[in-house]
This record gives sequence, structure tokens and C-alpha cells, in this order.
Amino acid sequence: MSQSGVGVDLETSLGYLLKEASSALRAAMEAVLRPLGMSVTHYSCLELLAQRPGLSNSELARGAFVTRQSMNVLLQTLEREGYVTRPAEAPVGKVLPAQLTARGRQSLEKASAAVRSVEVRMLAGMTEAEQSDALRSLRSMIHSLRDGNDGA
Repeated sequence: MSQSGVGVDLETSLGYLLKEASSALRAAMEAVLRPLGMSVTHYSCLELLAQRPGLSNSELARGAFVTRQSMNVLLQTLEREGYVTRPAEAPVGKVLPAQLTARGRQSLEKASAAVRSVEVRMLAGMTEAEQSDALRSLRSMIHSLRDGNDGA
């Protein structure tokens, strides 16, 4: 409990600790990506396209946790700088599916190595069993929240 007896104890609040961990992870990722000329969102977009070529702007935005407008600006920049290509006209509907270029793949390779180093550092104090338990627990939390499980 907080000092006033209202609210949550930030030292034991799982939600607060998850947010703090997320913030620390993002800062560490930004630090290793900055020398490569990337942000976390830039990296996330390239990684998503490498794993799922042809994603739409909306799908990329959801996967990178940004707005469609922010993703559209990023995609325009990535396209202008030669990291991705998009067709001039949508093959179906309004969707302009993006694809990584050779430059994008090369840039992603360096960025992925940098991000992996951050994840290795983050998990360094945990055994393999603890890492597996953490992954399982986080997936369970995500599933419960997304499925609207209110604990009742």
C-alpha cells in the first residue's frame, strides 16, 4: 500500500515493475541502436518485415506499437533511404505492402545483433529454467489481458 493507504505499492506492483522493465529495455535498445542510425521503432519495423514480408502500414503499426500515422511517416523515410520498397499502386484495395531491400536486410542484421546483446544482458542473472518460466508467465499475462479475463 502507498503511504496514504490508497493505491498500490509500487515496490510490489507487478504492473509497475513490468512498465519499469519495459522502459529500461527500451532505453538499453535505443542506446545500442542509436550508433546504427536507428530507433527502436525503426528496428521493429525492419524486423517485422523480415519475418513477415508484405505487411501493411496498419499491421506494421500494430506490431511496432505505434500509430498508423507514425508508421506511415517512418515507412516513407525508410523507402526514401532505400531500406524498404512499396509498390506505387496497391495490388489490392489501398494496402501498399512493404518489402525489405538488400540495404534493409544488411542494416537489420547489425541491429538484430545489437538487440540480442541487450536481451542477453537482461537475462544474464537468470537460469534457463527461470527464463522459460518468465516467458511462460508473460505469455499467460498477455493472453489473460487480451482475452478480457477479469479474474472472476
